[in-house]
Amino acid sequence: MGNYSTKIRDWPEHERPRERLLNHGPDALSEAELLAILLRTGTGKQTALELARYLLNHFEGLRGIDGVTIAELEEINGIGLAKAAQIKAAIELAKRLAQQK
Repeated sequence: MGNYSTKIRDWPEHERPRERLLNHGPDALSEAELLAILLRTGTGKQTALELARYLLNHFEGLRGIDGVTIAELEEINGIGLAKAAQIKAAIELAKRLAQQK
């Protein structure tokens, strides 16, 4: 995927995570792309996808993100209280879904 701009909306449609999800389904997306959709926006210097990749790398994957607190997520540039809460809520939903199977 090309990094044409710090705004994903400026990328070609076939490279944008949300459009890829709509056109190809969630299974076609990486963890970083799915997380980027939740984040919605990045920072002035990085896209939501780059921020998602950073989070996954910094915390060593989704399990690592699950294991940190909201305060620890907020320490990351670009992650405020709202984004941290969204991430934690999504992970909790996934855990509850897994328990229902």
